[in-house]
Amino acid sequence: MKVLSERHQQSILRVCEYIQQHLDDELTAEQLSDIAACSRFHFHRVFMAFMGLSTTRYIQLAKLRRASFRLAFEQHKIIDIALEAGFSSSEAFTRAFKSSFVQTPSQFRNQPNWQHWHRVLQLPSIPREEMILKVKIVDFPATHIAYVQHCGAPQQVLDSAAKFIAWRKQTGLSPIASSETFGIPYSDPNTVAPEDFRMDICGTIKASAIPDNEFGVIAGVIPGGRCAVARHYGSHDTIGNTVYQLYREWLPDSGEELRDFPCFFHWINFIHEVDECELLTDIYLPIK
Repeated sequence: MKVLSERHQQSILRVCEYIQQHLDDELTAEQLSDIAACSRFHFHRVFMAFMGLSTTRYIQLAKLRRASFRLAFEQHKIIDIALEAGFSSSEAFTRAFKSSFVQTPSQFRNQPNWQHWHRVLQLPSIPREEMILKVKIVDFPATHIAYVQHCGAPQQVLDSAAKFIAWRKQTGLSPIASSETFGIPYSDPNTVAPEDFRMDICGTIKASAIPDNEFGVIAGVIPGGRCAVARHYGSHDTIGNTVYQLYREWLPDSGEELRDFPCFFHWINFIHEVDECELLTDIYLPIK
């Protein structure tokens, strides 16, 4: 029975990933049941049993999730976001968005309630078959950064990210198009109380000083030194899996010792630029 359960889990994972990769395509029950290698007479019940919602609702939430990032971090017109999400009018989009997230698209754009948004989108996590981890060792140069410090629940990190993005746009000191973006978590969100979680959201800068500002952005440096680097593919929500794999599988056999600086992330692209399945994040593990 356990083997059957694992097979079904991987089938549903394939379906979820296929949906994420084809949000702009017509998705039929026949297509999805074929992806799952499951009879169409049973597929919907299997999906519902594992995910707790129908495929139709899952697809709608996936589109609304992407639309949420468009609203929060881009300046596209709401009607354009609505059409991309598959709605025929901004009114229909507004009804569906408010029904799911309490706020209208305009309200979410102006002041997103990320905590409620996370609760709505807190779907079951399906164990993924681990990929073979490819690790390289690099000499990371000392890097001047501007950063905003996030202290509090991981679900509120996007609020801090929004502040940092607003600072970038207002000052032009760390333009998104030509600067690199890093995240430095100083604790593991799975092992500390929400109020004790800290993460710095950083962007590279050329200057070594930052003028006082209303966003709380200050200057800092990511220290240079040797680092082991592994790439995480896909959702930022599962990045911890790759981090643990790096510590569990690579580090014990590497003969390397850790430096006194936390692991950190280099975000290669962003959720408002690409589909979630296409996200790329490099994980740096500082070593001596």
